[in-house]
This record gives sequence, structure tokens and C-alpha cells, in this order.
Amino acid sequence: MSYKSNQYNKLSLLLIVVLATIICSCSSRVDEISFEQYLNDGNFTQLQTKIDSLKKSGSPQWTNFELDSLELLIHAIRRDFSRSEQEIKKQLQIDFPLATDSDIINWEKSGQLEMRVIDGEKRYFRNAVPNLQRLLTFDELKAQKDTLFTVEPNSLTAFRLAHTKQVIEACNENTNTVLPQRVTFAYTLTVRPNAVPDGETVRCWLPAPREGNPRQINFQLLESNPEACTLAPNNYLQRTFYMEKKAVKDEPTEFSVKFSMETRAQYFDLKPENIQPYDTTSEVYRNNTAERPPHIVFSPEMVGLAGQIVGNETNPLKKAEAIYTWISNSIPWASALEYGTIPNIPHYVLSNRHGDCGMHTLLFMTLARSQGIPVKWQSGFMLHPGFENLHDWAEVYYEGIGWVPLDQSFKLQPTDDPQVHNFYFHGIDAYRLIVNDDYGRKLYPEKKHPRSEPYDFQRGEMEWNGGNLYFDQWSWDMDVTYQ
Repeated sequence: MSYKSNQYNKLSLLLIVVLATIICSCSSRVDEISFEQYLNDGNFTQLQTKIDSLKKSGSPQWTNFELDSLELLIHAIRRDFSRSEQEIKKQLQIDFPLATDSDIINWEKSGQLEMRVIDGEKRYFRNAVPNLQRLLTFDELKAQKDTLFTVEPNSLTAFRLAHTKQVIEACNENTNTVLPQRVTFAYTLTVRPNAVPDGETVRCWLPAPREGNPRQINFQLLESNPEACTLAPNNYLQRTFYMEKKAVKDEPTEFSVKFSMETRAQYFDLKPENIQPYDTTSEVYRNNTAERPPHIVFSPEMVGLAGQIVGNETNPLKKAEAIYTWISNSIPWASALEYGTIPNIPHYVLSNRHGDCGMHTLLFMTLARSQGIPVKWQSGFMLHPGFENLHDWAEVYYEGIGWVPLDQSFKLQPTDDPQVHNFYFHGIDAYRLIVNDDYGRKLYPEKKHPRSEPYDFQRGEMEWNGGNLYFDQWSWDMDVTYQ
């Protein structure tokens, strides 16, 4: 199916408005074109008025779930693009004192200074200026500074270089997972006071560890608040702890879990001659080389790019390495918009030439799958001491080897040691918590209202009978200890 196929055009608005859980056989509706035009033109106030009118009249064409999703999209975009032109120019005067109006216009056109017009006003991505510092070249940055400019050393990079060298050395003696780390993971979500009316039930989904992967074993739930807590069956590929509480007037509503488990590193010293031809009839192959709109779509642009990258190569390992290397060298990391606001993430990455870990991963998945290489999503948390955060990566399937971890956003490491340089192409460090083995799957129990994040699941999800609770109505906190 091409990126602009009839099916994609027919469903584009529903996919844009975060209706990930709606079956993709919905019929086209009269308002779809006008809704999409409002979104594209940034006429959000007019669109909100139209939504309010449809809700009041009880439109037979649109369900409340769909209209709520459209409202959620508007809210998410406004929150992402929360900086005014005046605020951005003040920040640019501090961080880029030599920038001219012409520079700013060029940065906007290139997407390096991310901006969109909403209700007739320029609005900028909340991390637009920090991203600009990440996206300009070293020489461009030097030209914009009126003081001596240097690049600070990255302590996370130094930690990873030392750790991954240890992983490789350990795997030379033992082909299994190595360097076990016993971690205790405490996670808390706190709903702001009066975000939910007094006495109403708040429903909460917290991230839970996947079981069955050799890199993550001996899971033990230590405590939860409230004590009544439902752990999703392990066959749910986005695994959760589910719990409920009554809201109390003027008080925050808090949910928390604490658990421990052992995490391990894994490294495969792969050689092209060890990779067997794929069994293209197998379920693993068919499921993990398929398109999956809205994000994994084999558009002419994606297929053409993948073909240019791999050339005449036929070996799956060499093809995957070519794609990994191209993304590493071509797409810098940058703070990202909320995924639910982006119609097609890999297409966005290629258009803007930047993305975060999940965006890098989805681009790799799309290019690799289009070349007949089975690859699946994996995500949760990176737990490197002092750098604990949300993180996304992938696993690639090689016939005769099995599933091999790959972290596209950690890229090719800055070292002359070839094995350490290429480590994250077919290895993973010990500092991971796997929560998801896929993206955009149903939670357990299923949410009644639209999800704040319809694809990835890390921060958690919250709702009550009156609707979804978006990220700005609650906060999250995690604490990781190492034994």
C-alpha cells in the first residue's frame, strides 16, 4: 500500500486525531475534509466551536469518543506549541546573540526552529530553542556565539563506552546475557487537586515490566498504593498495573508501585555468513515485515530511500547495518512533539531531519521492514545511573539467530574500537526496563476514553467518567535504586 493510497486518504483524519483504537474500516464522513482543513490551517478556535456544536446536537456521524479525540489533539498541539514569538525572540537573544531576522526565518523554514501558526499567531514548540542548538552544525553554532564556544563532554557517552566494552568482553566468554543488575523501581503518578470532582473514581494505568525476555528476569512486586492492584497478563504487549481511587476535594490523588527485577546486557557478535535465509511463510516473518498504518507505511519515498541505502546488498545483516548507519549519520536526536499529534512519524522525521528515540526507531522499522527484514518495537525506560528516563528501541529478527536488540538513537559510538563503535547495532546495555513489546496496543483493562499517548506507553494513563486526564493534569516521578 502506498503512502497516499485510497485507504490512507480515507482514514487520514481519523489517524491524525488520535483514533488509534478505532477499527480502520470506518466510512468517510462529510465533516472530515473541513475538520482536516481547520487542523492544517491552524484554525483551532473555529474547530473547537464546531466540535461543541456537534456534541450539543448529538451528531449521528461522530461518536463522543471521536470528538473527544479531536479535542485532545487540539489540546496536545497547543501544549506542544506553547511559546509565543516574543518569548522565543527573547530566548534567542540570550542563546544566539548574533542571530538576525533572516536567520530566524531560515531556521523556521528548515524546521530547525519548529513553529506553526495557530489562530493566526506564530506559536513555537516549547523546546524549539534547545532543539536548535542540537540541530545546527558546530560551525553554525560558533558563528552565532559572541563568546568562546566549546562542546561540553557528555558523561552518559563516557559511561556507555566503558559499560559496553565490559559487555563485549563478558560475552566473549559467555554467549548468554551478562552483567546482571538488580534494580528496584518505584513509580508514582499524582493527579492535581480538583482535576477530578470530589468522590469520583480515578482510573490509573502504570507501566509494568514485561516477562519472558532473558534480559529481564525475577520480577517481584513489592508494594502498591492503593494496595488493590491488577497486573495485566503478560500477553498484553503494553503491560500495565491498573488501580482505582476516589478523588478527594482539594487533595492530590496519588498512585504508586514499587517492584524489583534483574536486568542484563546482551550482545551478539554477528557475521553475515551466519545469517540464514528467511522463512518468509513464518508468522514471525509475516507479522514483523508488514506495514502498519499510520506510521509503518511503505510509501514510494520510504521504499526509494531504503533502496538507495542498501543498494544491491542482499544479506539481511548488511542491509540492516546500512540503514542503521545512514540514520545514525543523517538524523540528529532532538526533543519531540507528542507522538499522537503526528500523522506519520517516519515521514515527519525525513521531512524535518530530526527526531527522538521513538522516531528514530519507527524510521528504522519502516525502512528495514520495507526491505524484508523483520523488526519489532520495544520500549520502556533507560536506567543508566543519573540518566533514568523514558526510552524506545527495537529488536531485529535474524533467521538462525533469533531476536537481536538494536538501539537506533544511541547510534554509532565515538570510538576507534569497531565492536564498541557498532555495539548498539546488535547489542543492548544492562540498564533497561522493558514495558512494551509493541506500540499502540490495548491496555488492560481497556480505556473508556482516548489515551493521552496512543502509541507508546511509559508515563502512564489516567481517566475518570468525565473523560481522559491529559499529561498537564498530573505528574509522574520515578526512583531507581541499584543493589
